[in-house]
Amino acid sequence: MNASARRPGRVTYRRRAVWRRRALVVAILGAGLAVALSRIDVEKAIREITLPLQHEDIIRQQAREKQLDPALVAAVIYAESRFREQESTAGAIGLMQITPKTARYIERLSGGTTFVTSDLADPQINISYGCYYLRHLLDRYGQNEVAALAAYNAGTSNVDTWGGSGLTLESIRFPETRAYVEEVMGKRDDYASNYASELGLS
Repeated sequence: MNASARRPGRVTYRRRAVWRRRALVVAILGAGLAVALSRIDVEKAIREITLPLQHEDIIRQQAREKQLDPALVAAVIYAESRFREQESTAGAIGLMQITPKTARYIERLSGGTTFVTSDLADPQINISYGCYYLRHLLDRYGQNEVAALAAYNAGTSNVDTWGGSGLTLESIRFPETRAYVEEVMGKRDDYASNYASELGLS
């Protein structure tokens, strides 16, 4: 067989080799993309467990209406209920763990007249009441977040005794309340960093 007769076979072999290399590159890129996507999915799943966020539309709405930091609202919900609908042994209900007594107080402050305890199971109403109360506490204590958060956890009478609007973290006398305030303030930063878009911060 002469040289001219062998050329088509060589060309075909070269083409096949080129296509095999291209297929290998595509397979490697595809595998890399799959690994990257699976890693993103795993990271997202871990974040949803360790730093959950739900009802972000309500949080954004209520934070805007009550002039609150939405990341702070999310952090309070995290500390209170981990975003789970539940009722505590003390009778606090829902995402922001509001007692019927506190809810009736909020209703009087806001001029409402139609509250019933079952309302607190509704995320919209629960977050609305919780944000109203948090705004009220911030105003009461001169925008002192430490005092407001301590009062949300331990009540205004305790905070008034500990120093009121001048309260510092070190002045909180209940270890569990101090830990609560520290947790909320730390989680606020986490929510701001991880959910800036969802919370309307970016």
